[in-house]
Formats: sequence, C-alpha cells, structure tokens
Amino acid sequence: MIKKVLIANRGEIALRIHRACHEMGIKTVAVHSSADIDAMHVRLADESVCIGPANSAESYLNIPAIIAAAEITDADAIHPGYGFLSENAKFADIVVEHGIRFIGPTGDHIRLMGDKISAKESVKGLGIPVVPGSDGGVTDPEEAAKVCKKIGYPVIIKAAAGGGGRGMKVVNKASELSDAFNTCQKEAKTIFGDSSVYIEKFLLKPRHIEFQIMGDGQGNCIHLGERDCSLQRRHQKVLEEAPSPVIDEKTRNEMGGIVANAMAEIKYSGAGTIEFLYENGEFYFIEMNTRLQVEHPVTEMVTGVDLVREQISVAAGNKLSFTQDEIKISGHAIECRINAEDPFTFMPNPGLVTGYHPAGGMNVRMESALYAGYKVPPHYDSMIGKLVVSGQTRKSCLLRLRRSLNETVIEGIKSTVPLHLTLIDQEDFINGDYDIHWLEKFLGI
Repeated sequence: MIKKVLIANRGEIALRIHRACHEMGIKTVAVHSSADIDAMHVRLADESVCIGPANSAESYLNIPAIIAAAEITDADAIHPGYGFLSENAKFADIVVEHGIRFIGPTGDHIRLMGDKISAKESVKGLGIPVVPGSDGGVTDPEEAAKVCKKIGYPVIIKAAAGGGGRGMKVVNKASELSDAFNTCQKEAKTIFGDSSVYIEKFLLKPRHIEFQIMGDGQGNCIHLGERDCSLQRRHQKVLEEAPSPVIDEKTRNEMGGIVANAMAEIKYSGAGTIEFLYENGEFYFIEMNTRLQVEHPVTEMVTGVDLVREQISVAAGNKLSFTQDEIKISGHAIECRINAEDPFTFMPNPGLVTGYHPAGGMNVRMESALYAGYKVPPHYDSMIGKLVVSGQTRKSCLLRLRRSLNETVIEGIKSTVPLHLTLIDQEDFINGDYDIHWLEKFLGI
C-alpha cells in the first residue's frame, strides 16, 4: 500500500496527480523550484520541498535533490508525471534502489523503448508493424544514401534518442541528403548527447494514431482505444481527440489487441502509449512513450477509467482493476492544448495572469494550475492548460468545445485559445479530413 507520493513535476500534471492521490487517501509531497513557490500544486500538497533554482537542470532534473526530498518527507513512492525525468531509466533505477516505489515502468522497459532504434527492433519482433527504413542506426552519408535508394524518397532522418519532435530532418531528394544527414547528427549530439540517427520512409498524408495501454507487470495488459493526434505543428501536438474519426471498431480491436498482447508478453507495468502513423489503412509504429501522455484525459473521458489512479494501484503491486472486456468506448472527447503564446506567431508570452475564468458545465474539464494573480514563469514549457470536453457524438462534442473555448477567459497574457477557435471552424477539421501536415499548411509554415 502506498501512503505518500512525491510528485516530481510541476504545473497542471502535478495538480492532476495530487487530486488522484487525495481521492485515494494518499498524502502528497510537492517538490518545486524557487520560481514555483506560489504554484497551485505547491499550495495544495500536504508537504512541499524546494529542490533548487528556476533552472530545471538544478531542480526538476536534479535527481539527488528529488531523492533527498523523498527521504526527508518519508515518501514511499514517486510519480514523475510527463516530461522532465518521466522517461529517464537511470532515475527509475535510482528510485527503486532507495527503496521507493517508482510509479511507472521498470528502468529496463524505459531503456528498451527510449532508444528509437532498439524500440523499433523490439516491437517488430513482437508483431507490431513498423515504417520501412534502416536496420538500426546509420553512421555516415554513404550508408544513408544506400538506405534511401532502397526505400525511396522522401525520407525522414531521426535522432535515435530523440523526442518531442526534435532532431528530425525530412529529405525529399538525393541532393539534399548529405547536408541534412550531417545537420541531424550534429543536432542529435547537441540536444540529446547522442549522435545516433536512423532513417524511415516519409509518409505523405498520414494520421498520427496512438493506442493507450496499461499493464500490471504480472503479464496482464489491456488497451483503452486510440487517440488521434494529427493536428501538429513542427511535430508538436496541438489538439487530440478520441476516438479517431477514421478508425472503426473492428480496426481498433485488432490493432489494440496486437499492442496489448505485445506489452503483456514483456510484462510491461504502468501506463504507456504506442504511437503509429496511419495511411491507406496501414499502421506503422514510430515510438512508444513509457509514461502518462499529455493527452490522457480524452481517453479517460471516453472510457471512464482514471489512468493516474490505475498507475498508482499497479505501482502498489495490484493487478489491473479491469479486464479488456470491461473497457468500452462511449461518445467522443477532444482536448485543446492551451499555451501562453501568441496564438498565431507562437511567441511565448509568460507573465502575470490578471484574470482567469475556466469554462465549466456538463462534460467539460479544464486541466490547469492557473489562478488570477499567478505569474507564469518563463523558464518552462509554455503549456498552461488543457481544455477537454466530451459529447455523445463528435458533432455534439465540437459544439460543446466551441462554447467552452468562448467561455474561457485568460487575461494579462496571450494564449492559444483564439487559434483553437479558428481551427475547429475549418471544414476539413469538422469533417475529420486532416493529417499530420494539415496544420502547417494551414498556417503557412
């Protein structure tokens, strides 16, 4: 049984975890940087510990400080949220070595799926379809040229240790390959500390479809349907919905069954997401995220399953609370990521929130740690909230979303609410006719 959870994160996800813990009768410890002393999760937690200055490398990424905070508060579990240390295998190992439960998969599973090359080889062996590409890493432009000739242009070069849409280059023809390859290697080394890259076929009009899975580490694993995350800007998701407008129940059950069975075979524990590109009725694996996703609320809205609660239960050593047959997809849900940015130039706009009124009403969920008088710091990711709504149908969901966006008030700083209002009024989006390149074409970038 878990009695006290240290939340190794900040912002809305820290608040989300805090709420789940309190509903389970579990006390919480908030760790925070000096810049987050007035953050909402710090105010609401049972205990709080300052672990360093604003710079995340000295606070939210400071493993010794986080472990020390857990020990001095007698926390018996750590939840990493997403981002920061959530997919750091070394951190997961260290937590366990100190006799503390890590609310997430094992370090070995994080390590296996964290490297895009090893992940691709692993899932291929488990029967999951992958994008045509190089067999492992590619070390020089000459080898890259052979791979590209075999699979055909266009291709995409990716950092093996990449994530968050960084360390990627699209190559449309052979004459562009050498420069793009060298640039990608340098970026990979600079950003991730690892220059390893690999090459995949670049699909022209794919959807981004991902399946939420949950395992208990005891050989049981289920899927909770798919999410469509195709509205993206520079590989960063902007809006997500569940279920996808292009996936039918038969396809959902078939592919969901494949990924759940694959993860059961390796005895995966906790929440995870298998991400695919989907084009012309075919799925192609791109990566697995061994953590909770930003967009997890849309899955919760259509399944009724509290994913954070289930993460904590599994980490405590319990079996899954439900079977695959008990998971039912009902209605439709959409999430808009709201950032402290200019809605059309995307320039960050941190600062003092002078007024705040979140949308409300039936089936409306505002995931945010904002409040009037809060100063959004400039040191971290610009996402300040997620507006999530659901309805019995996609049409009713869209109508509720439009009403909720219009009802949302964030004063003192700019936000991307106006962008979302523009996007959901576009005919292509209303019809569900969009792919991962649609938004950039619409914005002209």
